[in-house]
Amino acid sequence: MDRNDIQQLEATLPGEHYLDAAHFARERDAIFHAEWFCAGRREGLETRGDYRLVNIAGESILLVCDEGGELHAFNNVCRHRGAELVPSATPDEQYGIFKAGIRCPYHSWNYRLNGELHSTPHVEVDKSCLGLHQVGIDTWGGYVFVRVIPGEQSLTAMLGEIPERIRRYPMAELRVGHRIEYSVRANWKVILENYNECYHCAGVHPELCKIVPAFRKAGGEGLDWDRGIPQKDGTNTFTLTGTTNREPFPDLNDDEKLRHKGELAYPNLMLSLSMDHAASFTLWPRSPGETDIICEFLFHPDEMAKPYFDPLDAVEFWDLVNKQDWEICESVQRGMSSRVFESGYYGPMEDLSLDIRNYVRDRLQK
Repeated sequence: MDRNDIQQLEATLPGEHYLDAAHFARERDAIFHAEWFCAGRREGLETRGDYRLVNIAGESILLVCDEGGELHAFNNVCRHRGAELVPSATPDEQYGIFKAGIRCPYHSWNYRLNGELHSTPHVEVDKSCLGLHQVGIDTWGGYVFVRVIPGEQSLTAMLGEIPERIRRYPMAELRVGHRIEYSVRANWKVILENYNECYHCAGVHPELCKIVPAFRKAGGEGLDWDRGIPQKDGTNTFTLTGTTNREPFPDLNDDEKLRHKGELAYPNLMLSLSMDHAASFTLWPRSPGETDIICEFLFHPDEMAKPYFDPLDAVEFWDLVNKQDWEICESVQRGMSSRVFESGYYGPMEDLSLDIRNYVRDRLQK
C-alpha cells in the first residue's frame, strides 16, 4: 500500500486511545459516567427489596426496587461516614433482597428503599438532608440504564431510532434463558469496532458464514442492517444448523422471520436479533486493556414454558462465535502495543466503525 492508498483510508483513533490509562480515565468521566450506561436486564429487579450492585468503571452503584415497583439507583455510599451500604470487594455484580430497608453495616444508619434516611441510632440529624445520593435511572426494552453524572439528554434521545427499528421484537417481554460471562483482554472500543463490521467475518467466523453467506461477499460491504441480513435458504436462526424448534416471536414481519438484525447502543449494549431469540451483550470496561462482557440469551416466556425448551442450540453457536471474536480482539490489543503502531485504518466496508471514533471524540471534546 503506497502513500496515496493510505490517504484514501480513514484513520482510527490513535493508539494511545486504546492503551493509555489517562485516556481511559477521561472516557470514564466523559462517557461511562456521563452517558446512559446499560446496567443489564430489569429481570431480578421486579419485586420489593430486590437489589443489584454493579461497578461502572470504578463507581459502585446500587439498584433497588421499592414497595411500589419503582426502580432507584444510588451511589453505594452511606451519608454518615462513607461506608459501603453493600460491601463490594470485587467488581462483579451482586444480587440480593433487602428485607426491610437499606442498613449501613457500619453504624446501622437505615434508609428506606427510595433512598430517604429513616433512622440514625443514638444521633439526632435532619433526615431530610441526608438521603442517599441519587443516580439517574431509566428503562427500555427490559433493560435498566443508569447515568452516574446528571445530564440533560434523555434515554429516548440516546437510543435514537433503535426502538423503532426493532419494535416488532418483544424485548421487554423476553426472559434470560442462559448467561455467559467473559473477561476479554482488549479495550472496549476494539470490541465495539469488531462488532460494528463484518469485514472480518469470512476469515474469523466460518461457521457463521455457513449460515449467513452474505457475510463473505465483498468483505461484508453493502449489508442492509435496517432490513436485516438474509440467511442461507432453509435456515432462519443463529444455531449451528440454522434451525430450531422454537417458534418465531409473535409479531415479526416476513423479513424478520428469515433475516438477522443487529443493533449497537453506545457505549455498552450490543444486540443480535434472530427470529426466536436475542443475544444480548453488555460491556463493562475495567481498564484500558480489559473488558468484562455479560452475554445473555433472551427467549419468549411462552417458549421457555414448553417442556422441551432447551436454549443450548443458540448458546453453543454463540459461544463459539463469541470466543472467535474475543480471541481476535485480544490479538488486536496485543498488536497495538507494538512500538511501531500509531493508528489503524478503516476500509470502505468498515464505515460503521467510524461511529465509535466520532462518538468518542465528540464526548471527550465537551
